[in-house]
Amino acid sequence: MPMFQRSASRRLPKFGTWVLSFIGRQEWLDRPSYRFEHMLSFVYNALGGARDRVTNALNGVWLGHPVHPPLASLTSGAIGTTVALDAVSLLPGRPASEVFDAARFASRSLGLGILANIGSAVTGVTDWQHTHEEERRIGVVHGVLNLLATALYLVSWWDRRRGRHIRGIAISALGYAITVGGSYLGGALVFESGLGIDQSGKRLRTAGWVPVAPAAALHDGKPHRIEIDGVGVVLCRNGDDGVSAFGEFCPHLAAPMVDGWIDRGRIVCPWHGSRFDVDSGEVLRGPAAAPLPCYQTRINDGMVELRGDGQDALGAAKGVAN
Repeated sequence: MPMFQRSASRRLPKFGTWVLSFIGRQEWLDRPSYRFEHMLSFVYNALGGARDRVTNALNGVWLGHPVHPPLASLTSGAIGTTVALDAVSLLPGRPASEVFDAARFASRSLGLGILANIGSAVTGVTDWQHTHEEERRIGVVHGVLNLLATALYLVSWWDRRRGRHIRGIAISALGYAITVGGSYLGGALVFESGLGIDQSGKRLRTAGWVPVAPAAALHDGKPHRIEIDGVGVVLCRNGDDGVSAFGEFCPHLAAPMVDGWIDRGRIVCPWHGSRFDVDSGEVLRGPAAAPLPCYQTRINDGMVELRGDGQDALGAAKGVAN
């Protein structure tokens, strides 16, 4: 690789790291961000009985995946299409009909991008409200940049409707540049902080039944953590005769589920209140979108046995005393 290419490749990651570090140190962003979060919580609580249905929809419980990323991708795709069509409309020597069609479809794709960006913002703040410190500050700047870009897109769309085509193109191009910068910050929240990905950890892959703990050790009804071949599993009583087993980390932000509690057949995340069915791991209430891993259990000769899917366990279970 030529020397100038190696130097450029080193500078870019350092610059990106510096930007993220700089934003993460801006503690003055904390006060307005927490005030905004409190206002957001007030709005959700004002929904009354519909609160869980609305927040579950925004968190992507119905999809099994956060809604914000696909809406953000739709925004980028639609605005990128607008920029490409604008470039076509500005090419010299094009027939008037092609220029007209390119301008018309550019306005339509811009409108789609605006709608998608609004949806992306609503779902994004729903995900963001559970962040803290550096991630929260980066999320604030990410949101402000996208808000500014959306305002520019609205101005551009209005100018195009009024026949100010060149000005509309310039404004949307500026907005797209801001969107690209904001997308970098959003990507950092995903790839570096894990926001929006399944953080439930490694799965248990035992094909056969493995004795893990005496059933009598679970009499107190509290969750207990065990470990099998380096994979953490949480056990808890499910009624008088049954035992449930599930992953040790909440899929949302990796809260330790051993610190959670059972509420009417649901295991509750100790950090953000996500609720999962203790038998299936299905999400009953967000902010988690992905299900909690669950494993089959049985009681045999006073011992709790469980199995996952895959290879037989190599070692004994650890974590619950006789």
